[in-house]
Amino acid sequence: MNTYKRHRFPPDIISYAVWLYFRFNLSHRDIEDLLAERGITVSREAIRLWCIKFGTIYTRRLKRKHRGYGDAFYIDEVFVKINGKQHYLWRAVDQDGEVVDVYLQGKRDGAAAKRFFKRLLWSHGAEPRKIVTDKLRSYGVAHRELIPETIHSTEQYENNRAEQSHEATRVRERGMRKFKSVRQAQRFLGAHAAVQNLFNLGRHLVRAKHYRDLRISAFAEWSRVVT
Repeated sequence: MNTYKRHRFPPDIISYAVWLYFRFNLSHRDIEDLLAERGITVSREAIRLWCIKFGTIYTRRLKRKHRGYGDAFYIDEVFVKINGKQHYLWRAVDQDGEVVDVYLQGKRDGAAAKRFFKRLLWSHGAEPRKIVTDKLRSYGVAHRELIPETIHSTEQYENNRAEQSHEATRVRERGMRKFKSVRQAQRFLGAHAAVQNLFNLGRHLVRAKHYRDLRISAFAEWSRVVT
């Protein structure tokens, strides 16, 4: 409970507000109203500070307790404009749609690709069996120098899984009226990915009862993380 020391509101309220922010496309003002409807008066600035502090803490705990990723990584990068300057958001997901890592960089050359691949190897703890990318030459450089034994596929349409994974980020980016800084974006995207992984239950792939059981397990894991 030292995590919440010197905070006026109880842990249940703080963790609920943080969960709402990273789980749904809600602003701090939206969460302020939702809490007010329940008789909880808290400012949006307090909620913003909770999301910054506890989002980082919860993300670290979720990653530490993560059950592990698959052996095939689908990697892609998209343009993100921050304060008028173009950046590149690198993302890798496994064959189950779990986000392995997200990383904002200013370039997408060979050096940037190698930095991202090193992060992936550290996150995964081992070399993946296969990676799937587009035909950007930077991926080939990183593959040859870091994981030459890994299968590297650049087949058309095979990387749709990674491309579709960016959609949730784009939705949040629009809702937030763009990211304000690289640091803020990286912090948010890391927490958003960790929460997304926990509640990535594949509702359209399983029966309703099985989905409810998975959801109960996800909430139980979340409860352990925030206490």
